[in-house]
Amino acid sequence: MTNVPSLARVYEDYFRIGAAVSIPSLTTHSELLKKHFSSITAENDMKPASIIPEKDEFRFKNADLIIDFAEQNNMLVRGHTIVWHNQTPEYFFLEESGDMVSAEVLRNRLKLYMERVFEHFRGKAYCWDLVNEAIDGESSKFFRKTKWLEILGEDYIEQVFLLAREIAPELQFFYNDYDAVIPEKRDKIYKLLKGMLEKDISIDGLGIQAHWNIVDFEYDDIKRALEKYASLDLDINITELDVSVYSRKEKKLKLEEPTVEMMTKQAEFYGKIFEIFREYKDIISSVTLWGIADDYSWLDYFFGNERKNWPLLFTENHQPKEAFWKVVNF
Repeated sequence: MTNVPSLARVYEDYFRIGAAVSIPSLTTHSELLKKHFSSITAENDMKPASIIPEKDEFRFKNADLIIDFAEQNNMLVRGHTIVWHNQTPEYFFLEESGDMVSAEVLRNRLKLYMERVFEHFRGKAYCWDLVNEAIDGESSKFFRKTKWLEILGEDYIEQVFLLAREIAPELQFFYNDYDAVIPEKRDKIYKLLKGMLEKDISIDGLGIQAHWNIVDFEYDDIKRALEKYASLDLDINITELDVSVYSRKEKKLKLEEPTVEMMTKQAEFYGKIFEIFREYKDIISSVTLWGIADDYSWLDYFFGNERKNWPLLFTENHQPKEAFWKVVNF
């Protein structure tokens, strides 16, 4: 791949280019990572379910391997994630009796967890997706129904940011969510962030997950969302970018390989969204792909039917796709 330009190098004057990694990918995708990415995010190994799978037992081994890889290759690390409705052990919310804990107990557990995690990764992860996917995008309700909401109340996001700032004032803390460019959810996220800022609650940035596809997302919606969020004067990170070849309605469609038309549309989409990202480089400091190459993506398993997808910039054989060339040739 000596004639292939480095993605990170091409974009070094615009924003960092990151990738989500697992322990196997540090070996299987090592060369791609070293050449093309300047930042990494642990796909799962820094989530609570990985760090505290058992009560009072912290496990940092896998996360530390990811940190070591980053340090050896001069990469930055985004921490992901602290407060989420998913991949948090059930016991975290329960008393020994099996009853739900009180708000005071949960706040104390979260405080102890953040103190231990932030201290362990001090100087190693420069920022964290502190609260993840808390806004309801499926109904007229504002907040997603979670145990965090149920126990701590509607101001729980504010509580989390205040607590995190008290524990680790030097870190950058982000609110992170999917569908953040769809108008209805965009407006809810904007209202949440604006309200927090008006209360002088310190928040550093917004993570736009960007799990998009070649059918359902409009360029104008992406631009309008960036414009709206820019008015908050927050750092914007594109945190979990991939472009599915299937629309959201095609949940049962299952292909052995993508069509030429799909790959052409995907390449055009990638080219256009990176054009938009470059246009907003003054507010976007990082763009992270949620994966590295098409031999593995979380989307392959998302619907529970092991449906193959091809959402990234490199093929299953780790070769640059048409989408890659659309991104680097501008």
